[in-house]
Amino acid sequence: MKDLLLITPPFTQLNTPYPATAYLKGFLNTKGISAFQMDLGIEVILELFSRKTFREVFEIASEKNTITTENTQRIYALKNEYLKPLDDVIAFLQGKKPTFARQICTDNFLPQASRFNQLDDMNWAFGNMGIQDKAKHLATLYLEDLSDFIVECIDENFGFSRYAERLGQSANSFDELCQHLQNTPTFIDAITLKILDERLKTTTPKLVCFSVPFPGNLYSAFRCSLFIKTNYPKIKIAMGGGFPNTELRSLSDVRVFEFFDFITLDDGELPIELLYNHIQTPNYKEFKRTFYLENGKIVYQNNSTKPDYKQTEVETPDYSDLLLDQYISVIEIANPMHSLWSDGRWNKLTMAHGCYWGKCTFCDISLDYIKIYEPIAATILVDRMEQLIAQTNETGFHFVDEAAPPSLMKALALEIIKRQLTVTWWTNIRFEKNFTKDLCILLKASGCIAVSGGLEVASDRLLALIDKGVTVEQVAQVTRNFTEANIMVHAYLMYGYPTQTVQETVDSLEMVRQLFEVGVLQSGFWHQFALTAHSPIGLNPSDYGITPNYKDISFANNDIDFTDETGINHNQFSFGLKKSLYNFMHGIGFELPLQDWFEFNIPKTQIKPDYIYKCLETTIDFNIKPTVKVVWLGNKPTITSQTKTKKGLTKEVLTLTFHNKTDSFQISLEKPFGLWLLTILERLTPIHKKQRSFAELKTDFETQFEDFELFWFSKPILKLRDSGLLFL
Repeated sequence: MKDLLLITPPFTQLNTPYPATAYLKGFLNTKGISAFQMDLGIEVILELFSRKTFREVFEIASEKNTITTENTQRIYALKNEYLKPLDDVIAFLQGKKPTFARQICTDNFLPQASRFNQLDDMNWAFGNMGIQDKAKHLATLYLEDLSDFIVECIDENFGFSRYAERLGQSANSFDELCQHLQNTPTFIDAITLKILDERLKTTTPKLVCFSVPFPGNLYSAFRCSLFIKTNYPKIKIAMGGGFPNTELRSLSDVRVFEFFDFITLDDGELPIELLYNHIQTPNYKEFKRTFYLENGKIVYQNNSTKPDYKQTEVETPDYSDLLLDQYISVIEIANPMHSLWSDGRWNKLTMAHGCYWGKCTFCDISLDYIKIYEPIAATILVDRMEQLIAQTNETGFHFVDEAAPPSLMKALALEIIKRQLTVTWWTNIRFEKNFTKDLCILLKASGCIAVSGGLEVASDRLLALIDKGVTVEQVAQVTRNFTEANIMVHAYLMYGYPTQTVQETVDSLEMVRQLFEVGVLQSGFWHQFALTAHSPIGLNPSDYGITPNYKDISFANNDIDFTDETGINHNQFSFGLKKSLYNFMHGIGFELPLQDWFEFNIPKTQIKPDYIYKCLETTIDFNIKPTVKVVWLGNKPTITSQTKTKKGLTKEVLTLTFHNKTDSFQISLEKPFGLWLLTILERLTPIHKKQRSFAELKTDFETQFEDFELFWFSKPILKLRDSGLLFL
C-alpha cells in the first residue's frame, strides 16, 4: 500500500523516463510520504510492440477492413515476417541482445516498407557508425513501419512520443477532448487501462498524481482519470506538470473536475505535500497554487504561507520503481548529435531552477519556472550524480536546464574532475561569449559530449528584437569553441518571428548553411514561431507588430493565433527549411542554390558566401584579466636534468616530458624556472579547493624572478597552453 501513485501518462520518450515523478518521489522520501511511480507510456509501448499483441493488431485491422493503402497492404502481406523478430528486436533495443545487431544488419533480414525508402540517402553514414548504431537505425525504421500500420489501420492518434496530441494543442475549449472521452476506449486505451488497473490494485493509493508535461500526454491523463473515477471513486486524483503550468492557468470549465479533483501549478513539491495533508485530514485546508471544485464552482486556492522548497531541500531524484532496464534506444536519423534525444538511458538532473538570462521575448519569462532563478551548488550536484549512479548504475546525465549558466558548468566540471568521476553529460545553453575555448576544453575533460542552444533566427536585427543577448558572429565563435573541443552542437532554429521578412528568412538559412559547411554545427531543428500568452510578445503584442486573434478561452490558454503586419505566409517555408537542414546534417547539399530547396521563388541571399568563415577569423584577444583562474589538467611530467655550457656560462637545464592520452611532448627550462613551474602546476590541478588567479601566479613568480610576462608567453608555456593549461 502506498500513499501516492505518481504517473507519467503515455507517451513521452522511449529511451529514458521523463524526470518529473522521480523529482517528486525524491522529495516525498524526505517527508516520509510513501509513493510509487510509473511511466505508463513505456509499459504500454512494450505491451503493444510484442509479438502476441501485434498479432492481434493485424487481426483487428483485417476484421475492420482498414488495410487500404499500398503501404499497409505490403506490411500486412509480410505480417509473419514482421511478427517473427519483433520480441528480439525490442530486446536488442533494450541492450539485452547485442549480438543480434549482426543479424539485423544482414541484407533483407528485417521486412521493409515505406520507412526504408529513406535508407539509400543514409548509406553514407553507416561507414562512420558502429554496427550497433546501424542495427539500431534499421530496427527503428522497422518499428516505424509498424507504427505507420497502427496509425493508418487502428488508431490515427498514435505516436511513439505522443498520443492524441492534436486534442491538447491550442485546446481553448474542452469540448472536443471531452467528446472524445465519451467514445469507447481505443485499442491502445484498453492496453493502457489494463496496466493502470493492475498497478492500482497492487499499490492501493490514496492520491494518484498525473504529471502531464506535453499536449501529447493530456488525452491519456484524462482517459486514465475517467477510469479511476468510474472504478475507484474513493481515490483522489491530481494533475500537474508542464502542460497545466503553461496552459491551464485560467481554467474555467467545471467539467474538467469530473475527471480531476485537483490541478496544481508550477513547482509541485509543496502543493503535493499539502494535498496529501488535506487527504489525510480533510479539515486541513492549506493549499499552494491549486485548483479544485467547491460548491459547483472552480476555486483557485493559494492560501498557504509556506514558501516553496529551495532546490537544496528537494533531495536527489529517486528513479526506483521505474523499469530502467526496459527502455528502448532508437536512432531515427544517422546523426550522432540528433540521436542523443532517443538513444541511451540518461539520468536527468537540473543545474538551476529557472533561467539566468530570462529576457527572450518569445519565452514564458513571466512564469515561475523561468522567472525564479535558483542555482544549485556544484558540490551538491555532483553528490546527486554519485547517488544516481549508485541507484541506476548509469553514468550518463542530461541536465534539463532552460539554459545552464557557464559559471556553474565550470564549477560542475571542476568538481567532477576533482572527484575523478567518469561520467557523460550534456545540457542546454545560450551561445554566449563566456564559453571560451578553454572553458569548452574543461567541460569536455569532465565528460560533456554535447550542448544544445537557441540560435533562433540567424539575423542580428531579429536576435536584438528577441533580446537574445548574442550575435551571429558570437554564435559562430562559440560553436567553433565547442566543436574544436569535440563537443557536439545542436541549434534550435526559428522562422516566422514577428516582423521577419522573406529576405531575412532566406538570409537566416544561408547563415545556417555556412555554419554546417564550416563544421561548427552538427545538428539543428527548425520550428515556426508560436505566440504564447505568457511571453513578452504575448503580453505586449502591439510592440512587435502583431495582432492576436483571441478566442473565448475556458480550457487551455497558451498558444495564440495571430496576424503579422507583414502579411507573410511563413508556413510555406517549412518544408524547404527542414529539407535543407536534413541534408546539411548529413553533410550534403552545401553547393546547391538555396532556391533549389523551395518550390516557389525566393530572393537571392544577401549574405556573403564567406561570412561565417570570416567571423571565425576574428582576432582573439590575448589580454589576460588578472582575476582569471588558471587550471592545469595535465599529468605530472617526468624530469631529466643536464648541464649546458654556452659562451662560457654553465647552466643546469630541466627537460620536462609530458604524456597525454594521444602523444607526448617536452619542454626545457633553466632549473630555477623549471622547479618553480613544477611546483605551480601541482597547485593548479583541480584537486585543490581553491583555484589560483593569474595575478597570484604573477605575484608568486616575481618573488623569485623578473619579467613574468616574458616567461609566461614563452614557447615552453605556450606548449602547455595547448595541452591542458587553461585560463577560466
